[in-house]
Amino acid sequence: MGATMTRRLTNKLLGASALVLAMATGGAAWAQDVVAPAVGAPVVAAALDTRSTGEASSGVIVLDADARRHRLVSAAGLAGLEVLDLTGARLGQVPAGEAGGLDVRYGFPIKGRPETLLVSTDKTDNALRFFAMRDGAPVEVGARSVPLGFAVEDVCMLRNASDGGLYAVAVGDGGEIEQLLLYADAEGRVDARSARRINLPSKIKYCVADDATGQLYASQQAVGVWRFNGDPEADAAPALVDAAGLGRISEESGSLALYDGGQGARYLIATDASSGRLFVYDQGAGDAYLGTASLTGRDGAAIKEPGALQAVGVSLAGLPSGALVVTDEDAAAGPDYKLVSIAALTGALNLSAGTPQDVRAVVAPRFPAVVAVAETAPVGSPGDAADDPAVWADPTHPANSLVIGTDKKAGLNLYDMQGRVLQHLPDGKMNNVDLREGFMLGGRPVVLVTASDRTNKAIAIYRLDTQARRLINVADGVQPTGQGDPYGQCMYRSARSGKTYVFINDSNGEKRQWELVDAGNGKVRAVRVRDFAFSSQVEGCVADDATGQLYVAEEDVGLWRLSAEPDGGAAMTMVARISDNPALKDDMEGVGLYDLGGGRGYLVASSQGNDSYAVFRREGDQAYLGSFIVVADGARGIDGVSETDGLEVTSRNLGPGFEHGAMIAQDGRNVLPGENQNFKYVPWKSIADALGLEVRR
Repeated sequence: MGATMTRRLTNKLLGASALVLAMATGGAAWAQDVVAPAVGAPVVAAALDTRSTGEASSGVIVLDADARRHRLVSAAGLAGLEVLDLTGARLGQVPAGEAGGLDVRYGFPIKGRPETLLVSTDKTDNALRFFAMRDGAPVEVGARSVPLGFAVEDVCMLRNASDGGLYAVAVGDGGEIEQLLLYADAEGRVDARSARRINLPSKIKYCVADDATGQLYASQQAVGVWRFNGDPEADAAPALVDAAGLGRISEESGSLALYDGGQGARYLIATDASSGRLFVYDQGAGDAYLGTASLTGRDGAAIKEPGALQAVGVSLAGLPSGALVVTDEDAAAGPDYKLVSIAALTGALNLSAGTPQDVRAVVAPRFPAVVAVAETAPVGSPGDAADDPAVWADPTHPANSLVIGTDKKAGLNLYDMQGRVLQHLPDGKMNNVDLREGFMLGGRPVVLVTASDRTNKAIAIYRLDTQARRLINVADGVQPTGQGDPYGQCMYRSARSGKTYVFINDSNGEKRQWELVDAGNGKVRAVRVRDFAFSSQVEGCVADDATGQLYVAEEDVGLWRLSAEPDGGAAMTMVARISDNPALKDDMEGVGLYDLGGGRGYLVASSQGNDSYAVFRREGDQAYLGSFIVVADGARGIDGVSETDGLEVTSRNLGPGFEHGAMIAQDGRNVLPGENQNFKYVPWKSIADALGLEVRR
């Protein structure tokens, strides 16, 4: 069998596998309407040919506030980066190794100043290099050449709409998709940390990312065009847009670009590397196919194998709707770039160019953002394992405060304020945990810790030895709950009676209250005192010891308030209904209380469906005060927090950096780089500053 036939058969087999995968994931928008590439597609001629003096691997138009200073920056192989004006005149050259892929984003903060940032691949070192556009020329600003560890093919950038973070996405010859968080240090040097790795089984030649929707597109040469969720804190959610041999792509998938003309005119543009044709897809309709065109230079010569693309939706001289930059590596007179009018392209396909959106506009995150300044070591169990924390504040030496966290597949972990594991108790599937000080055991006050034990369907009970920094089991034997699945849990110390209680709910919504009593033998037993129920699953809860109120998060409904006393009955008041507040997205999970004293303070609840945290007033009408998110801190190497199950909030001093308390939150996706789940420590001061709240002094 000849090499060409072998390649074609391999491509078809890979394409068939991709189609099966796409159908399994519900991704292939084209799968219901597979047709051959159009015959007699319209031909669109370039408005401008721009000569390169060396190689022409990739070119991007870099916009300036002064339209006369717009530039075309070219990745010119061993010649580095070349700078041209939009008439094609060469203005300069900057060393950049063997420059291959290239992309640009605007408004990247460097030493407090928004800058235009370029990222390029160095194909000799298989690394990324960073440049700021200053006075019309790229200036290298990277802290280092960032090694990738694979044969890099292209790079694109994505500003994550959910948290405002800027990421570089490098794709490789072996099917690698490496997503790296970009940040600038105090000296203004740009660096990167790996946040996520996705692997496909064969070469990925190009990529492009959409800041507005958070979608990442990758062109797998032998298979087709893939779409992924570009948020590293979310599922990748792969979907196949088009496939070689089975869709419109004849043999090999080529380059990609995105054009944003606003509502109804947002297009994915892709090339067929084998036929040279260009395909347009509707981003507003799941990337449904819209049409096919062929391209020529101004002289009418066909662009047979279009290379890298870039679409710019800003009015340029003679191009009112912007331009498609097309790399033509095989032009008769040598490598160059063609500028194709977007208006001409959309007009040829009977599409609207819409209203071009200025790519220089930087959209702020949907909620105010804070960062975690410390994190725990990952739990030992993979998958969804870490769940709920509790905090003990050392009143004498706050820096010695402790955090208890559940590994719901393996037991409990005790951490210090640096996140180091001091103790692991492999006592079973502990789902939620809480503590109360001042419980009288054997005539002396102790810190009592309880957890919902799903292994034994019981209440696990411990004493926290604050000197030895150890948890000691003090349960008077197994304390059964009589529940099928003991799940959410919190504790309450009554100001009225001085008694200590624990609430545990079944995953079916049933909730029970037990009084914790000294069994007389150095042990503690639980006495059931009350039953009540919710209409659906609940988990997170917190009791306000001062006011005698219990707050419970019904996951798909909202946050409830009711009496925490054993004779309080089952009457409930809705504090916040998810369907009434667009800032809330189910599941509503962990709940914590920040105490300002005098009955004042805040309730904090995890809005898991949109990775945010809602704050409500503790007193009065318990009004919603706003939401915040926890985003990645590249300099510290601590990722953001997402899909939070359990959290704890305290206003007590926990040591340096946490003098006004903290929120400790479970991180459902521990990226940067990807590890098992853990807990993040966020200073309350930063939350208060972000939302205009008070701190306890």
